[in-house]
Amino acid sequence: MRIHFPLLASTAAIVLMAGSPPFSAHASATEHAAMLDGKHVAFLVGEGVHDGETFMPMAYLVNRGATVTIIGVQAGTVNAYNSDFEIRIQKSIGEVNVDQFDALVIPGGRSPAFLREHEEVVDFVRDFFASGKPVAGICHGPQVLVTAGVLDGFRTTGVSGISDELRQAGASYVDEPLVRDRNLITSRVPGDLPVFSRAIAASLAAGEAPAR
Repeated sequence: MRIHFPLLASTAAIVLMAGSPPFSAHASATEHAAMLDGKHVAFLVGEGVHDGETFMPMAYLVNRGATVTIIGVQAGTVNAYNSDFEIRIQKSIGEVNVDQFDALVIPGGRSPAFLREHEEVVDFVRDFFASGKPVAGICHGPQVLVTAGVLDGFRTTGVSGISDELRQAGASYVDEPLVRDRNLITSRVPGDLPVFSRAIAASLAAGEAPAR
């Protein structure tokens, strides 16, 4: 039996798991909730996505006031490869544009290998990266960036299984929990999710919201 979570239910279900340390031990819950108010984040997912790499950073950002939209090849549901969770894609790539969002997150699992086969997805990711706004990928997520041809000269990480692929794309691969290089944020595995989530939130908090 598969478990279907619409966006809000999914976020609520994982909220306790996303309780990594806040930016400041002295900040109030109200300050945390308003930290990312007005920020809009796209999560790019496809069939075979990793559930925790989607829900945990999503909940972390929503808890701090961000609005999240799950995008993919087409609206509907996709299945996580590592659990019975189904994730609802709210908007297809054809229904969104770069200007609608302040950051893009690409979870890992088997999803990136699926997504990179779709030209419209790769074009969207390439355009988003060129905008200079934060782009974050974890685990196999950077595979979509490889196909988009944007990693040449960037320092990056990812799951060790794609290290050669990243180097061949011109990136400098390092085995570290978190790597930030200009607008690129990358991490390796689910154990890196706390630092990954905080880095996305910090980039959003420091940036200017794009015109819509």
